[in-house]
Amino acid sequence: MTDLGAKISYLALADGTPVYTADSAPVGVVEHVLADERQDIFHGVIIGPSRSHNVHRFAHREQIADLYERGVVLSVPVGQLHEPGTDAPAARAEEDDDPVRTGVRRAWEWLVRPH
Repeated sequence: MTDLGAKISYLALADGTPVYTADSAPVGVVEHVLADERQDIFHGVIIGPSRSHNVHRFAHREQIADLYERGVVLSVPVGQLHEPGTDAPAARAEEDDDPVRTGVRRAWEWLVRPH
């Protein structure tokens, strides 16, 4: 892994920032930072498709080890990341205060919203 620079806040994390596993393997790039800036709550990031993973993935804040100027390092294997689901109403009904489900729902809602 190249020099990732200094640690940063989620507020400074840019779309297009590379995402890596804990052992330095590239995962993809940040496609969107999910946060409620007014309440200063960082939910996680949507990771865009890559050559090895042709799907969007959602990394909840608890699945992220560190944020750097030039990279995001995950704390879990790629297989533990969630793919934003297609059944948002069902996910909303099943949340039960589960922060990962909440984040996955928000990731899906961002993906299906016209940009």
